[in-house]
Amino acid sequence: MIDIQSLPDDRNIPIDKVGIKNLRYPITVLDRKNGFQHTVACINMYVDLPGDYKGTHMSRFVEMLHMFRPEVSLERFAKILKKMKTYLDAASAHIEVTFPYFIEKRAPISASPGLMDYTCRMIGTSDPFDKVDLVCEVTVPISSVCPCSKEISKAGAHNQRGEVRLSTRFKKFIWIEDMIELVENSASCEVFSVLKRVDEKCVTEKGYENPKFVEDVVRDIASRLNRDENITWFSVSAENFESIHNHSAYASITNGEPPKKR
Repeated sequence: MIDIQSLPDDRNIPIDKVGIKNLRYPITVLDRKNGFQHTVACINMYVDLPGDYKGTHMSRFVEMLHMFRPEVSLERFAKILKKMKTYLDAASAHIEVTFPYFIEKRAPISASPGLMDYTCRMIGTSDPFDKVDLVCEVTVPISSVCPCSKEISKAGAHNQRGEVRLSTRFKKFIWIEDMIELVENSASCEVFSVLKRVDEKCVTEKGYENPKFVEDVVRDIASRLNRDENITWFSVSAENFESIHNHSAYASITNGEPPKKR
């Protein structure tokens, strides 16, 4: 049968990325406590396409991914990217794997168990020189109490749920749990799925005694990462879904390096 995709294209315009998006696929990821965790990912896979090729072979993306199931981890991304370039006759390859990751958390006083879900994303790229770039990203819900509100109010202070997104590049393998714990420890208080009354009292008072702006949250995280020799690059952002404003508060830091002197 005629292979239309392999026919020449007289426009001779190369394409940076071509492939498949939003493929739902069952995967198994590394779990620090239990060894492995089964979840369902949304996967994007792309390769470059030379200007003289009419198209790529879309079905090969899914076929190639099936070779690596069930485990898809950062440790295997280099092999997956290399296989993508070979299987699809490409110079560069890119893959994004987004999935919910579940951790059992116990309430601080009653120890009632509950599952917390975190959105995680693994991003991998292999360039024409076979240099592989890996990024791990987590999105973590947090709770914050406004320092200004606490300072100017006779009683109470406004608090809200927020969201922190942390992306890292690293020298050695890093656990998803370590990234999540770093974020939660930098908030006014962490978020739980199950809280009894004694727990609500605990987290409310903890947050009140530990007020933070979004600026404080990202600076605290950046400060920790700047001291971690394993981290080669990071990007962190915090968004508070304000409880007394019709807007969110937002702050972000990339790499955490101090500004250059003029």
